[in-house]
Order: sequence, then structure tokens, then C-alpha cells
Amino acid sequence: MMTRLHCILGYSILALGLCAAHAEDEPFRPEAGKFPPLEKAYSYRGELVFVDHANRRGSIRVQGAGTYFRNPPHPFAMLPYGIVRYHGAPADLRDISLGTVLHIRAFLPPDPKTSAVPVLPVDSRKKTAGYSGIGIAPAENHVLLLEDEPSHCLREGLIWKLKEVEIKNREGMITATCEPKQGGDAKATEEKLTFDAATHVWRGRECLGIDELIAEGAWPAEGKKSLGSQPVLLGITWKPTPDGIFTRFHISDIWLDDASMQRAAKNQTETHKAFIRSRWMPAWIDAVEYGKFGRATVTATLFGGMDAALYADFKKDVSAVMNGVENTLKHAGGNYGPAHMASKGSILEVMKTPGEVPLGSSGIQIRFETDLIIEGIRPGRIVRVRPSVWPAVNLPREEFVGDGSNPEDRFPTPTIFPKY
Repeated sequence: MMTRLHCILGYSILALGLCAAHAEDEPFRPEAGKFPPLEKAYSYRGELVFVDHANRRGSIRVQGAGTYFRNPPHPFAMLPYGIVRYHGAPADLRDISLGTVLHIRAFLPPDPKTSAVPVLPVDSRKKTAGYSGIGIAPAENHVLLLEDEPSHCLREGLIWKLKEVEIKNREGMITATCEPKQGGDAKATEEKLTFDAATHVWRGRECLGIDELIAEGAWPAEGKKSLGSQPVLLGITWKPTPDGIFTRFHISDIWLDDASMQRAAKNQTETHKAFIRSRWMPAWIDAVEYGKFGRATVTATLFGGMDAALYADFKKDVSAVMNGVENTLKHAGGNYGPAHMASKGSILEVMKTPGEVPLGSSGIQIRFETDLIIEGIRPGRIVRVRPSVWPAVNLPREEFVGDGSNPEDRFPTPTIFPKY
């Protein structure tokens, strides 16, 4: 059964085709050492209700066909190379406000034994849960791409068009459609979304309130007004809804022009760049050439989805350190700081991988030489790398583990989630 969960308003024809395929396809499990194809991912949408940022996991209230408020939070975990996008820019889970409605592309756990969240039967997305309907707990809970509404629209080439506003006491309803920005034959369906006095309206470098739109005459103080298909980008959340409406979403932000969206993206990009410089660039090991007395040359692929300025810091002959991490990207052996146990050396070469770059990969490989290689740097393992121009800092306790060999060495453990 094709539900609104899988065919969200405003999907392009291509996306609708992918939705139809996902309803039929067998669940896909990624292989170690390979970036999984995006077209094999299962798509769903829901509200972020819990975040464990240190372990790159959380819970989503997945949109299904039934009574949305009854849907229990569904745990998810980011793949090591999984990408988070917020406000059209790279992000970490800690950056996203609770309640934000997110679009998810996910797979089965690559290795169920080391999953940071509960492992479900592979047919879970076909099961019905009482009044909640079908598909609210998919087994595909390891995420390749997690993005908020404006990020999703920017990537898919979509735009929201505001048709009409109805307002009373600075809150009300907006009728809108989400459709391809370049037009096309796809017919957009109207959707009603709520707003209130807390909704932010962004215009250029300004942040406006509903009162200011009313004062300008753009919106009425009371009643209805046509908005003439005004093109915007929307931030979407969910709030409890009166009048027996089970699934109606809420507008948290309206970006009226490109300048305001670009400003939001720039601010988020700077936040993420500072975060990665303090936590190091994640990568996986492609190969290790062992020498004598602990020497080794390591080839590693840097993970994707980040600002170009971060990758530009990886240059030939730059000194660097490399440390083994757990599959949640938590540093191993970090009691004295991540650099204490890390292998030190220099970057011999920076290479662009040929062909199309899959999502999750940067398409950039480095060759790193060290005179004392550590256990965590083995082919197929995940590492983090810090070029010498990035700061050397210690990490809070929740962001590192012991030697990385025991998947139960997490804080907290997966037992915080429900039993299935």
C-alpha cells in the first residue's frame, strides 16, 4: 500500500518513482568497505524527538497512515559515513532542534551485532501498529542521509508556493504546495500547515515576526488573504493539533528569498566547520602497507558531505595524526585526549578517486605515513584524521570509548531504547 509516508507532498517525478520502487524492493544491507547506493535506500519522514549526539543516534516519530500523535519514537543511527544536512548546510545531530521534521534515506544495519540501536525484523516496514497504521518502525534504521525540509528541497530542486493565509490572533493556517522549482508536468497537491507568533520569517538579513508582516500589509490582521503562489522555503515541525486532526504539520521558519536562505546556510556551515576541526575528519581505511618496526603507509578515503574548506586543509607534506574510532565515530583511547594514542606522521599524497562519487564519500583519498601504527588502523576500520593546522583539544567523556574493540563500551548503551 502506497502511503503518504512514502510519497510526501512535492516530490519530483523522479522521487515519486523511487518511492514506488522502495515499496517493492527487498531491504538493502550495506557491505563493509563500500558506500551504498542512494537509490537502494528506504525513504521515510518524521519528527525528531530524541537525540544522543555523542553516539550519532536518536529517535524519529515516523509519519504513517494513521494517528500521528500515537506513533512511538523510532530509533535510528547514522552510518559512519552518513550525512546530516540542516538549513541547506552540513550539520551534526546536535545542531537540529527537537521537533524538526526530517527526510530520511536509510538501510538495514550493516552489522546487526554492532548496531547502536535495536535491530528489527527486516519486514517491519510492512507491519501495521494499531491506530498508527503501517510503516512506523522500519528495519532500515541506519541512515545515509538525514535532512530538514529546506535542505531536502534545495537538493531535489523543489520550492514551496504560498497560496493563502488565514489568521486570527497572530496564528492560523497557510495553504501551500511544494513543487519542482523549474516547473514540469507533476501536479502539486495543496497542503494546509499551521503557523503562530513564534514562526520566524527571514528576509535578507532580517528576522521578522508575524506582527511585522501584518504591519507591512503583507498579511491581514484577521481573516484570509491570497498570497499569489509566493515562492519560499519552509522549516517544518510538528505540534499537537486541536480539532481531531491527526497529521498536520507546523511552519517554524519561512525564508522569503535566496539571500536569507544563503545566510542561514553560511551560519550553519561555520558551526559545522568548527565542530569537525575539533573532532577530526572521519574516514575509512582502504589499505595499509606495513614496514619495519611499526612503520606503515595508510591509504584512507575521507567521508563526504562537508564544506570544501575542510578538505582543502589536507595537503601533501602536511603533518597529521590519525586515530581509530568506533562506528559511531567516537574516538578510541581518548582518556588523555584523542591525540595521545593516535599515530603521528605526514600526508604523502592527496588523490581524487576516479568516476562518480557515491553519497557518503568525499571522493578524496590520502596516503599517510607513520612511524608507529596503532591497532585501530586496519583495512576496513573507521578512523579520524587531524591535519596539523587544526586545534588539538580534549573531548568530553561521552565522546570517547576505551580501545574501541568492545561495542558495548558505549555511553549510554542501546538498552535505553524500547524492546521490540
